[in-house]
Amino acid sequence: MHKHIDWDDPGADAVTAHYAKDPNDDGKPHPGTIVSARHEGMNVRVKVEAYKDGVSIGEVAALIDAKGERVKQHGKLSLGDTVRLPDDKRAFESAPAFPKDDDD
Repeated sequence: MHKHIDWDDPGADAVTAHYAKDPNDDGKPHPGTIVSARHEGMNVRVKVEAYKDGVSIGEVAALIDAKGERVKQHGKLSLGDTVRLPDDKRAFESAPAFPKDDDD
């Protein structure tokens, strides 16, 4: 059984918008593909086990916070959970936010 997740809106980092601009790229994930999305500000990587009707079903492979640190759990989402990830919620991962140097 999969865990229901309310994914963040991907905004400007939407994967579907990228593939809509370049029809030569194949944006459909296949079993074994790693796709990403955002949940409560975290980058979430999902290893696809199945893909049907614009939805990836797979296991959470990584949870990465805004600093780039990996965590095992965030809220109700944990590594290893099976989730459904619609294409319209897929997002390119955001870069880690590093503290600003005082020398800049």
